[in-house]
Amino acid sequence: MAIGPIARVVVQAAVMGIAILAKAIPRAYGAALNNARKGGVDASKASEGFMTRKKMDMDEAMMVMNIEKKAVTPELIQKQYDKYFAVNAVEKGGSFYLQSKIYRAKEQLDEFIKEQQKEQQQEEGGVGEK
Repeated sequence: MAIGPIARVVVQAAVMGIAILAKAIPRAYGAALNNARKGGVDASKASEGFMTRKKMDMDEAMMVMNIEKKAVTPELIQKQYDKYFAVNAVEKGGSFYLQSKIYRAKEQLDEFIKEQQKEQQQEEGGVGEK
């Protein structure tokens, strides 16, 4: 019989704790956004989800793949990718984290190559019209 009143007190405490958190979390988030605005951070960028995937920048991608910017070619990217991905294979005692870095670096460099090819095509198309 003593379990009933104890359970009721526990449930009331849990409900009160949830109510407090439900009020405190939005206030804290609003305060963080205000602090970001005061600090000069764009609020739209500050409020982007922390779960969004951040792209690897070109410098990091070239460092990971051990490629210089002037030497970037699709063949070299694929060669370096195959080499480093195989060396870091988990089955061979490698690191899944490093494999992920290598994969993301290849993605970024492939995107860079596509952008370069588009620019070349636009330049060639623009030169032919004159």
